[in-house]
Amino acid sequence: MEGLCLRTTTDATKRHERREPPAGFGPPKRSELRLPPTSAPPPSPFPTPTPSPPTWLRRHCRSRLGGPRLSLLHQGGRREREKEKERTKLRERLRRSITSRMLAGLRQYGNFPLPARADMNDVLAALAREAGWVVETDGTTYRQSPPQIGGAYSMSLRSVETPVSGVKAALECHPSSVVRIDESLSPASLDSVVIGEKNEKFSNSSPAMNSVNCLETDQLMQHIPSAAGFAPAPYVPLYVTLATGFVNNYCQLVDPEGLRQELTHMQSLNADGVVVDCWWGIVECWSPQKYDWSGYRGLFNIVREFKLKLQVVMAFHEYGRSESGEALIPLPKWILDIGKENQDIFFTDREGRRNTECLSWGVDKERVLHGRTGVEVYFDFMRSFRTEFDDLFGEGLISAVEIGLGASGELKYPSFSERMGWRYPGIGEFQCYDRYLQQSLHKAAKLRGHSFWARGPDNAGEYNSRPHETGFFCERGDYDSYYGRFFLHWYAKTLIDHADNVLSLASLAFDETKVIVKVPAVYWWYKTPSHAAELTSGYYNPRNQDGYSPVFEVLKKHSVTVKFVCSAPNDGDEALGDPEGLSWQVLNLAWDRGLTVAGENALSCYDREGCMRIVEMVKPRNDPDRHHFTFFVYQQPSPLVQGTICFSELDFFIKCMHGDMAGNIVSC
Repeated sequence: MEGLCLRTTTDATKRHERREPPAGFGPPKRSELRLPPTSAPPPSPFPTPTPSPPTWLRRHCRSRLGGPRLSLLHQGGRREREKEKERTKLRERLRRSITSRMLAGLRQYGNFPLPARADMNDVLAALAREAGWVVETDGTTYRQSPPQIGGAYSMSLRSVETPVSGVKAALECHPSSVVRIDESLSPASLDSVVIGEKNEKFSNSSPAMNSVNCLETDQLMQHIPSAAGFAPAPYVPLYVTLATGFVNNYCQLVDPEGLRQELTHMQSLNADGVVVDCWWGIVECWSPQKYDWSGYRGLFNIVREFKLKLQVVMAFHEYGRSESGEALIPLPKWILDIGKENQDIFFTDREGRRNTECLSWGVDKERVLHGRTGVEVYFDFMRSFRTEFDDLFGEGLISAVEIGLGASGELKYPSFSERMGWRYPGIGEFQCYDRYLQQSLHKAAKLRGHSFWARGPDNAGEYNSRPHETGFFCERGDYDSYYGRFFLHWYAKTLIDHADNVLSLASLAFDETKVIVKVPAVYWWYKTPSHAAELTSGYYNPRNQDGYSPVFEVLKKHSVTVKFVCSAPNDGDEALGDPEGLSWQVLNLAWDRGLTVAGENALSCYDREGCMRIVEMVKPRNDPDRHHFTFFVYQQPSPLVQGTICFSELDFFIKCMHGDMAGNIVSC
């Protein structure tokens, strides 16, 4: 009996451990599932509901035969999770688009110093600083507390009341005092009035006397932007462009005495150096690889006498136009002779008109220039210059070399050619219809799988069209279609590839010498969605695209200095231009990528107001990172000896750049 009990207990324990049901319970074995055959019941006229199997049978089938059903259930759950991920991505894209519009608005219209990759933390910090709060790098935010009374001066306050009412109250408290307030200031400008309190005047006063409305009137001080605000900024060297004409088309130095007078004026103004254009059409004019540097050798020797620094421009474009329409300094004669037989070496517009201002980028790797490619011709010219003036490089007289990369020496297509009839503010035309660029476009379209895209847009208007007049550049136009994005990406990539190819060889020719690239300021139509003028010049920078980052990535690769052309302010809304917004985008993108930035004025920026605007751009006063230009090039409209420039204003401008000017601007 005891053995039976023990055996029964042991079997029960084992069944418990294996989680088996007792005998007679639970699902039967598979062999026991066979039922004896029975006769089929007679068919019923009514549908009989299928009985639900017992729970144990469902569990048994699920464990042994339900694998595919579970996989189907898992697949359904996976699809639902993927749909939720897609919905999350859409919500995130919407959030990012809203954020990007907010950041763009704050940059363009609020003048907020936001970085290119700003997030909401940067926005909050900028808004807090604008409201008078102090935001540290770790996020600590507080209002600047006033120091303890006992020093020479107690604290500075900013009026939080209505500015006009605060000034009126101060005048009522002290009618006999004189307040130095500019009548031209608007009520919004009066909010920046800074109030200082002297301790000895308020040591025994009641708390009510600390009100802004009852301060001494001699404590009201204007905060007016002036030249004194630029004094603490770093020293920015200033170079003056030497007028073209001291070296003639036969590479001979002409008027050396006039050159000495010009350099004497520059030296008296404390200019740091001069910029000289070395024209390809003069040095290699008659025969390929026959270089004549004699005129420039004499010019550089005279510059050495005045101990001025020298920046040289490798000018691979033509210069100027005479009344008869001929270039004052054309491309080399042997290049023009090749062009007579093969006009596709020049940029071509949709009408088939050739632009001989510079070579097409389609010949960069085509051996059509007497057995050489375009980049080889540029490299041979640069290498010849480096070899000829090796002594000046060794002395340090030549401080930098600028590489001309397109029309006017700037990195852009010649889409705004006045000889073709363009006038400001026309959108220009695409310059991609020569044979070699068309071959490149066909190849890109074929690789994309859409050979019919191998064409230029047929609804992009003409040189002087407006964006809204075209089907390509208008709002929601073809520029944002699948074809439009493909074409504009290829058009901009051709510009980037040209810069990469030429700068790779320039780095070899001018090793250990600063290399400069000039970036244009195409600011008209900047407030439109398409940025049409930038698109035709080669910068894929519509409202929903950043067109300058890919360019700056290549420039960063070659460690070049970006020279940005500082434009004149937009005089009206006719062209919907925004020079300040474009400058803000370009400069911050360059600084964010660690590029050194320099500047050059447009020809229309030599008046007093333009000079002060340039100083504000060169030395941003509110930049927390203390960015500034490494140097500035003053491009003069005419030689200094002609007396068409106000010397007092130019002297003031140079002193502001050097940081040693404190005072009001003088008038001529």
